[in-house]
Amino acid sequence: MKTDTELKTDVLHELAWDVSIDDTGIGVAAHHGVVTLTGTVASWAHKHAIEEAAYRVAGVRDLANDIEIKPNWSTTHNDTEIAETVRSALAWNRLVPGVAIRSTVADAGTVTLSGSVRTLAERDEAERAVRKVDGVRAVINDIAISAPPVAPDALRTTITQALARRAVREAAHVGVDVEGDTVILTGHVGSWLERRAVVGAARGTPGVRRIDDRIQVGF
Repeated sequence: MKTDTELKTDVLHELAWDVSIDDTGIGVAAHHGVVTLTGTVASWAHKHAIEEAAYRVAGVRDLANDIEIKPNWSTTHNDTEIAETVRSALAWNRLVPGVAIRSTVADAGTVTLSGSVRTLAERDEAERAVRKVDGVRAVINDIAISAPPVAPDALRTTITQALARRAVREAAHVGVDVEGDTVILTGHVGSWLERRAVVGAARGTPGVRRIDDRIQVGF
């Protein structure tokens, strides 16, 4: 277990290392293992990128993201303009069924997504596409998973086969359990990328509505 000081230092180093992130003015604190992020950024996408970077640090399991979004151009983007751009982002993204997704924009940049898709991967990709739209301050993802529930044994087999196809080296150390429509992932992998591959395989499987990710990085 890392100390709070070690967690804080490692998160700061990760933010400084990631060239896609402007960490100027971003504050990091750690207390009883919980990491808190503060500061101001210009977009929802930037805020989320900082959050993902913090989660890449080994030992970070709980995080409070108190970063504020203050676009430099907020006065030039009204909700109608944002809604039009959101529609274009969904329509041009080949990884999501844009026609099956509805969006509502209100309160100067808060986007609510609804509708239905087949997999968690499509649901997450829709949110990711919308996050990048200029003027978006927050995304509420209410998209449902429309695929019918799959029998636990069949779901476990499908995910295991996906791991084999993706050549996840530590697949043998990963446990896949199913409770209803929730997949529980346990075990250890050697890297953050391996962990993303395992979770990605589960997210891309029709019938999975929730993922309980308990995988640990490191042996």
